Amino acid sequence: MSHTYLGPAYRIESERLVIRCYNPTDALYLQKAVQESLEHLQPWMPWVKDEPEELKVKIERLRLFRADFDLSKNYNYGVFDPDETELVGGIGLHSDIGPNAFEIGYWIHVNQVNKGYATEMTSALTKVAFEVEKVNRVEIHCDPKNIKSAAIPKKLGYVFEATLRNRCENIEGELIDSMIWSLLKEDYLKSPAAKAKMAAYDVFGNLIIS
Repeated sequence: MSHTYLGPAYRIESERLVIRCYNPTDALYLQKAVQESLEHLQPWMPWVKDEPEELKVKIERLRLFRADFDLSKNYNYGVFDPDETELVGGIGLHSDIGPNAFEIGYWIHVNQVNKGYATEMTSALTKVAFEVEKVNRVEIHCDPKNIKSAAIPKKLGYVFEATLRNRCENIEGELIDSMIWSLLKEDYLKSPAAKAKMAAYDVFGNLIIS
């Protein structure tokens, strides 16, 4: 493991997935995956209220994702199959929960659920957050009704902190509760995420961690 910061991690390879920074050229993959998964995503992901979006809108969205990534504001990743011909889902490290901390958010294509991919990619990003970005805390937020999503932080050793009432809006604009799970730096090495089999690479393709 390198002790020199060469991040951010532009590309991550886990056992079955390629997790990488989006490019505008991925717009077709994203458009197809979201449209095929609309019914699956609508109960949990308020951002799908604007779907279906035209391709040019998706291109602009990915340009913004890439700009934020390059400026180290937010790290939105596309999650691909090993050949990078199919978008399995999306995941991100989001910096809006305070200093030295990230929130991990994720979604999975409807045809890829129940395969362990969400746990695999969340484990990899947890490792990147602590070992590359050197944060003190990582959180995962989810709707208490989303049982499958809530199972992921529990598997990875995150601690259930609280359920905050009327904290978020759903796709209908109604206020809903939010579960908060957290993992602290001092507990990370004891978590299953620390043992994740993965490799992370910087923008030049140099290995950062493995």
